[in-house]
Amino acid sequence: MKKQRPIVVMDRAIPFLEAALTPYCEVRALHGAAIAPSDVRDADALVVRTRTRCDRTLLEGSTVQVVITATIGFDHIDRPWCEVQGIRVETAAGCNARGVLQWVSAVLAATAHREGWQPSEKTLGIVGVGYVGSLVKEYAESWGFRVLCCDPPREEREHLGFRKLEEVAQEADLITFHTPLDDTTFHLADAALLARLKPTCLVINSSRGAVVDNDALLQSGLHCALDVWEGEPTVNRALLAHAEVATPHVAGYTVQGKANASAIAARILSEMFDLPLADWYPDGVKPPHPTPISWKALCRTIGVYCDLQRESEELRVKPDRFEELRDGYAYREEYF
Repeated sequence: MKKQRPIVVMDRAIPFLEAALTPYCEVRALHGAAIAPSDVRDADALVVRTRTRCDRTLLEGSTVQVVITATIGFDHIDRPWCEVQGIRVETAAGCNARGVLQWVSAVLAATAHREGWQPSEKTLGIVGVGYVGSLVKEYAESWGFRVLCCDPPREEREHLGFRKLEEVAQEADLITFHTPLDDTTFHLADAALLARLKPTCLVINSSRGAVVDNDALLQSGLHCALDVWEGEPTVNRALLAHAEVATPHVAGYTVQGKANASAIAARILSEMFDLPLADWYPDGVKPPHPTPISWKALCRTIGVYCDLQRESEELRVKPDRFEELRDGYAYREEYF
């Protein structure tokens, strides 16, 4: 007998979506890390964040037709296995790119203020020039940074003149990582690469923790600003104490980013199950309106929207409450 309403199992920490789906679906909102095979056995769709490992262990024998992650990253999903099983996999690619841009911008502004330099004096290396990296490039160049980009897959496809990683590492005064995590990027920044960096270089990582070898980073003594951590929610305490910026995987946590992710999930579910939510966007959320911003204006305003010092101090005081800090984070507003 055909089910009258699709069954959607979702991470309860995904905002806005449950209320939108409830009139049209049977919604089971659960703690993401606790979603079990019994929860998805008769489900049609699974909507997750990074804390739900979607693989054979969870999904084998289930009726799940689609796995949607309300995130840019997808290393928590066994995509090859899902493909063989005929399970569609979708991401919210680009949903929180401007949120991450603004976190990186806050790091740049805080570092410039602390060290007393202007963008025209510095070379910024960007590793990974996708949704986030492209925005960082656009704004950083407008502020006067010399920008060097590295993205081998894009360079192979598009011949854009991007540089090799080793070249970027040797020339960068600041280097920021915006790659997915896979076999090619695990410990992309290893001890050998870190040794190529200038001793004064700032390492910025808001992609995935294991893109940068955290032990090697600590041993290098390099300055760093980290939003993601290898092995999180467990955090290397020594690295936490050493990092100049230390936040609990919240760089993309903006109201607009979360709304975008939920709207993408709703659209995909609408396409698959004929729901009237293809154009839905959460009520009360101001859609993003991208605008240019000068370096001077950025430095004057970014601290109001992204208080890195407060957030870093909170994580240092409560490292065992990483998940609590993350799940209870007050979403920032995107303002440029």
